Amino acid sequence: MMAGVPAARRARPGIALRRAGAIAATAVIFALILRRVPAAALVQALRDADLGLFLPLMFANTLFYFAWDTLVLAAVVRWFHGGVPYRELLAVRAISYVVGFFNTNLGRGALAAYLTRRLRAPFLELGSTVLFLVLTEYTQLVLWSMLGLLGLRAEVSRSLLIVAAAVAAGWILVRWLLAPRDWPLARTFRLATPARYAQIVLLRAPMFFVSLCLHYYAAHAFGIHIPFAQLLTFLPVVFMIAALPVTVAHLGTTQAAWVFFFGAYAPAPQLLAFSLAAHLVFAATRALAGAAWMPSAIVDLATSRKKGSYPFFAEKGVRPLF
Repeated sequence: MMAGVPAARRARPGIALRRAGAIAATAVIFALILRRVPAAALVQALRDADLGLFLPLMFANTLFYFAWDTLVLAAVVRWFHGGVPYRELLAVRAISYVVGFFNTNLGRGALAAYLTRRLRAPFLELGSTVLFLVLTEYTQLVLWSMLGLLGLRAEVSRSLLIVAAAVAAGWILVRWLLAPRDWPLARTFRLATPARYAQIVLLRAPMFFVSLCLHYYAAHAFGIHIPFAQLLTFLPVVFMIAALPVTVAHLGTTQAAWVFFFGAYAPAPQLLAFSLAAHLVFAATRALAGAAWMPSAIVDLATSRKKGSYPFFAEKGVRPLF
């Protein structure tokens, strides 16, 4: 009976159910947080914040992240598919942020779809590269967290070893069990050499380090003084939790993580206020960047269709960036 029904129509109930689940999860998390943090205390923490210190630091954080994230994307696309000018990738990266604000996986899919048309490459092979970027991002966050863990002895920090072990097991599964298979979705993992894995992790390192330093000083605007070693250890975990596509616009999980991991260093109202403000500034700045770059991306894509764009490079014919 479902044979004649379009796939998009059949998928709508599932999409609606996931959206409802995300809304419910967000509401439940905030309800639990606000049972601990009175709304009046949250409002007061926002009023007392030094926005003159906070906003420039958070704007700088977003702009640096955007610029460097696009550089990482340009490098990986060049390694495994072929060169695309950095300026053009700024546009598509910005737009993927806008889409990802509402749905993380849809944002990643939009990025793969754009590159598919721009490079005339199979969608699943570009999807393999997007997954490669996601997994290496988690890997470098875990490595940063382990670096901070070396100087800590708290019980909660020891539990992070489980996260590191899970990531290591995941890479073993991907690299030695899935990558050798001749699947389009495994292409990038199959082509990547150990040197490439190391290069991408190192190339990502400045993104987190700059964000770490800017968050450290921006927290002072809310009267929050977290020791640098603790922030180094747990901020990567906060970022990993924030990336989980389980709530609306990643709200709720991020705030709960800040209160949980840093509750020993600052009152909950300040932590909640800071995490909300930082998250909203980050999301709003990226959305504005996406809106600004959208006309350029549309024109570029239309032009590339007329000219035939870049040919799809042979798997072993790509030139390294470094």
